[in-house]
Amino acid sequence: MADIFDVIADRTRRDILRLLLDRSSAGDRGTSVSHIVTKLGASQPTVSKHLKVLRDAHLVSVREEGQHRYYSLSAAPLDEVDDWLVPFLDDNGAAVPDDGAAAALPDSAAHAAEVVGRAAASAKHALENALKRLPGR
Repeated sequence: MADIFDVIADRTRRDILRLLLDRSSAGDRGTSVSHIVTKLGASQPTVSKHLKVLRDAHLVSVREEGQHRYYSLSAAPLDEVDDWLVPFLDDNGAAVPDDGAAAALPDSAAHAAEVVGRAAASAKHALENALKRLPGR
């Protein structure tokens, strides 16, 4: 299985995951490849290639109905990312350097680290809320 960080490093795959998260939050039981193609403005072969990578990483599940395939988010593999990221965040979701190196960072880099930390915490919170709404949770 591919390293989860390599899988989510690709922008298109992150866009697909976000789309599936949004759709699952709205109660959708699966999203068709054609819907993903339309929403992302990408070609069908490109979307299919990325969906295969996401399937192989167990980040999406697929349900087949006739000739159609419907994809859903399977966020459990993202726990590894969460486990890796949490030590870098304080209780408020701001980035915390593990060795005091922030003092040596220029103000712009320290600010960027804080913004990334808040964004990560916000994404984690949104994912947790969405997972609570999924059937069987």
